[in-house]
Amino acid sequence: MRRKAEKQLRNNNSAKRHSINLWLLIVPFLILSLLFSYLPLFGWLYAFYDYKPPIPLSESEFVGLQWFEMMVQNPAQLRAIGQVLINTFAMSGLNILTSFLPLIFAIMLNEVRAKWFRNLVQTLTTLPNFISWVLVYSVAFAMFSSTGMINELLENLHLITEPIKFLDSDDHTWLKMLLWNLWKGVGWGSILYLAGISGIDQELYEAAQVDGANRFQQILHVTVPQLLPTYFVLLMLSVSNFLNNGMDQYYVFQNAFNTEHIQVLDLYVYNIGMGQNSLSLATAISMLKSLVSVGLLILVNWLSKRTRGESIV
Repeated sequence: MRRKAEKQLRNNNSAKRHSINLWLLIVPFLILSLLFSYLPLFGWLYAFYDYKPPIPLSESEFVGLQWFEMMVQNPAQLRAIGQVLINTFAMSGLNILTSFLPLIFAIMLNEVRAKWFRNLVQTLTTLPNFISWVLVYSVAFAMFSSTGMINELLENLHLITEPIKFLDSDDHTWLKMLLWNLWKGVGWGSILYLAGISGIDQELYEAAQVDGANRFQQILHVTVPQLLPTYFVLLMLSVSNFLNNGMDQYYVFQNAFNTEHIQVLDLYVYNIGMGQNSLSLATAISMLKSLVSVGLLILVNWLSKRTRGESIV
């Protein structure tokens, strides 16, 4: 009886040490989250002041909700925000509508039998994710500007008489941004699905073969259903992140010709704050965007729990 009690005590101590070790492993990430995600929320105070740098915040005039009221009372500001929201919804909607492409690409890549070719394609399609948008624009300018390679080639072939304005025009801006985003992200987005495919139980494929299923039927009835839970989680996270398009891509591609349709919310906040030196108004807009994003996250988490029986956070 005594030995049993000592053994139980040792097991409890071992479990306690294991829990402490796990806690210590996540402490650095908690500190990073605190420093880069929660501490910057102190900056929301600027939305309630008439802040003009380099005057300290303590010497700035407190204006309360003035900047929030301006967003809904100023017709020009309201029209500008309305167009920005249309651009944001359009780009986010297009990204969500094409969110199945990494899934399809991963399945197609997995079906390639030549391992060297599969590795080559995966490497070439993943590399663009590690290229900054500044370099992407440099490549785009070298190829698609009025004096770029594509226009010169078409002119030399006598297919056009005047350069086609790929970059310095407002035609099909949303579509062009979507194509650049897909080129940069499809390969990277497929990695998670490729990992999911490698984790599928091979007995499911063997059972399907015994039932007479061909390769396409195995993909349709085994691979796709096994990947759908991952796809739905990523889809719901995309919906919760609906207002966050990022700024880098749109910042480098914006110019005087496409400003109306390329300004998404993140870029608009930057242009207001840094371009027009209205940091308080930019903070107010960014603050509302963050609150709406949190609300969307709570909503999709509730929907996930109601429809799938599992929450995503």
